[in-house]
Amino acid sequence: MYTEGTPIADTRAPGGPVENRWEQRRLSARLVNPANKRKLSVIVVGTGLAGASAAASLGELGYRVTSFCYQDSPRRAHSIAAQGGINAAKNYRNDGDSVRRLFQDTVKGGDFRSRESNVHRLAELSVRIIDQCVAQGVPFAREYGGLLDTRSFGGAQVSRTFYARGQTGQQLLLGAYQAMARQIAAGTVTSFPRTEMLDLVVHEGRARGVVVRDLVTGEVSAHTADAVVLATGGYGNVFHLSTNAKGCNTTAIWRAHRRGALFANPCFTQIHPTCIPISGDHQSKLTLMSESLRNDGRVWVPVERDDPRPPNDIPEAERDYYLERMYPSFGNLVPRDIASRAAKNISDERRGVYLDFADAIARLGRDTVEARYGNLFEMYQRITGEDPYTAPMRIYPAVHYTMGGLWVDYDLRSTIPGLFVVGEANFSDHGANRLGASALMQGLADGYFVLPNTIGDYLADGPFGPCTPDVSEVEDRVAALLAVQGDRTAESFHRELGRLMWDECGMERDEAGLRKALERIPELRAEFWRRVKVPGTGEALNQELEKAGRVADFLELAELMCVDALHRTESCGGHFRSESQTPEGEALRDDEAFAYVAAWEYTGGEPVLHKEQLTFEHVRPSTRSYK
Repeated sequence: MYTEGTPIADTRAPGGPVENRWEQRRLSARLVNPANKRKLSVIVVGTGLAGASAAASLGELGYRVTSFCYQDSPRRAHSIAAQGGINAAKNYRNDGDSVRRLFQDTVKGGDFRSRESNVHRLAELSVRIIDQCVAQGVPFAREYGGLLDTRSFGGAQVSRTFYARGQTGQQLLLGAYQAMARQIAAGTVTSFPRTEMLDLVVHEGRARGVVVRDLVTGEVSAHTADAVVLATGGYGNVFHLSTNAKGCNTTAIWRAHRRGALFANPCFTQIHPTCIPISGDHQSKLTLMSESLRNDGRVWVPVERDDPRPPNDIPEAERDYYLERMYPSFGNLVPRDIASRAAKNISDERRGVYLDFADAIARLGRDTVEARYGNLFEMYQRITGEDPYTAPMRIYPAVHYTMGGLWVDYDLRSTIPGLFVVGEANFSDHGANRLGASALMQGLADGYFVLPNTIGDYLADGPFGPCTPDVSEVEDRVAALLAVQGDRTAESFHRELGRLMWDECGMERDEAGLRKALERIPELRAEFWRRVKVPGTGEALNQELEKAGRVADFLELAELMCVDALHRTESCGGHFRSESQTPEGEALRDDEAFAYVAAWEYTGGEPVLHKEQLTFEHVRPSTRSYK
């Protein structure tokens, strides 16, 4: 099923005290003087928080930046959908928070499968992100006295999450977008919306550009630069139904993987515990209800199985507030992986799961609850037709975030020289589980602060001379999709793959299920290339063609995810093997055998596993208890 190759190591992370490593790396990195930056070019693919902040920062530094996104506007990137908040260790609440505590919480929250160096840098930079965003005019919520307000999120016992009502991602993205728009006006950034990356150009061993398709005209073209930055998000839509926007896909990072970039920890996927449940086969995606709701909302199930009564008719004595019962120290704010598994176990017993605000409304008043969560309540009511002010929300776990991604070192370099990967597209900071409100933190840290300080060390050797890419391989693939003219839609293949992945590689995995998936996925992939029906042509706007190309990549990625999940015979974070659990049903890690990053090499046949051993000097691996 796979072969094991040579180990891999992060050679750019400094040693010494963890709190000094980022400053050491900044001082040791080579610089490019301002006049020479104007001679160097960088391509940034993706315009979410990581991509927009990277393009804006690199343009501000003087590099010639070209930005690509498949949306009709850069500001429509999926980062705009993030709701609850962004973590930062500013300790405005004077409740004991610190950079060290955020570092420790994040390493523990990732179930000890992340790098200490990366996580501490992220915690350090968190305080600067807030200052940057406030300077841009991001309208964070404020307390009566004028200080920025914070609230709690899962996996922490302090209030470190800054927020803008339930629109934090939108407001942060608008801040990054306006910074990027300033550079577009200044001429340092050139933007290409409605343009999809379909291949990575590798010339003489370096990433030198991308092959793209204009989604309006169908034209396939190549663009070259001295370095390429991928900021294209995660791959949760491999499950078909997820909280991701329908357009979110894996194509950019998967095509880079096929060109030689190692793919790390693909089986580490996060299930979010508070999503609106599936209502029928008509759905193309699911809707997230922010984790911030668990600050004031209480999660419960009926004590009686198959209780037919409406939730408001079930008395308090007949409700099981199971998170508060099982995890008294953290209660409803346990990390997402733990809350999701608990909800699944409860709902597998055919009992509804509810998120109830009756206590909060009685304690705080409706006006206060509405001020904190009003737009989220309105969204829920529009989707379900139910009023969450008067009846508990119905919730169920759903795929949300992917901790895996392309392997990068401390400088955010992939294994292809010149290819940098930022945000959710890389694997680097979250281990086996991401704590809530840390995605926005990582995306902006990478784009505003890390990449601008590390990319110069690579570009100091540039410019790298002329490069003439060949686009024929992409053109042939587009033609092949159009030529099949079968009898099944790409959507039908995606739906079948997603159901298979949810059943066998979702919240709970076991050997039999993973082997079943690994038998079916190659069959489904072969059937796709025999039977897919793509109407229209490649010379115009054709969303079915876009979808078919993305589903083809999901069909390849899904197999690697299952191989990774099968080989890791432990449970950790979002990867839960039923064969590896405690008597209480909690995840049972195997640190002796699996304390490593699994970085996979593409061969066209059996993948090759390269292991990066993880070391823990400052946060010792321990039983991950939130009780």
